[in-house]
Amino acid sequence: MTKAKLVALMAVMVMLLALPAMVLAQAQPPRPAVFGGSATLDGVTAANGTTVTATIDGVVAATTTVSGGNFAFSIAQPPGSSYAGKTITFKVGLGTASQTATWTADGGGVLNLTAISGPPPATATPVPPPTAVVAKPGPAGAAGAAGVPGPAGAKGDKGDKGDAGSSGSAGSKGDKGDGGATGAAGPAGPAGPAGSAGAAGAVGAVGPAGAAGAETSSGGSGLLGIIGLIVAIVALIAAGGGIMMGGRR
Repeated sequence: MTKAKLVALMAVMVMLLALPAMVLAQAQPPRPAVFGGSATLDGVTAANGTTVTATIDGVVAATTTVSGGNFAFSIAQPPGSSYAGKTITFKVGLGTASQTATWTADGGGVLNLTAISGPPPATATPVPPPTAVVAKPGPAGAAGAAGVPGPAGAKGDKGDKGDAGSSGSAGSKGDKGDGGATGAAGPAGPAGPAGSAGAAGAVGAVGPAGAAGAETSSGGSGLLGIIGLIVAIVALIAAGGGIMMGGRR
């Protein structure tokens, strides 16, 4: 047997082995949806044995009974049909439940059914709110008389003294004021100390000769006059020399 024939034979065998698995996978139906929960009828817990029915497209898809006030069932999709995305309605006994569900493969969940006997309540048509009527204001009425003043209230207790506020910041320096008027003259001060002696004056002119004295008997008065004259001339000469010496200094 050639290599090409061997490879072809192996390929055919693999296809023959895979064919049953493919057929089985196509024939396997989707997993059912499972629901469960409480069931009430006309506001009362449904009695044990009450039938709970699930309907899809007007056909009963599954049924169960109430036990201990609860129900549970699975809704499987029959071969050749498709429940995917369809609405499920439920009945508890003869009452239709207000709850519905959507079928999905391997879906479901907790669903508490509340049913009412008789036809299901019709959906109420919403009534639009009435149009508000805006009333026009009427004329203003006359002012009423002033009421009697009420009695004065009782004096409240004196409040506690508040804390002292913080010191404010120093203000800015003001402008310089105008000069004041000249004041009155003050009293005279005390006399100052005596000044130093001034320099000696110039020698005065020789005065006129005096009258001759009376002669004495002893003739001594004439001699005394001559001596006095000489002393006076010497004194004048000494005084003039002192003045000249002081000027040179």
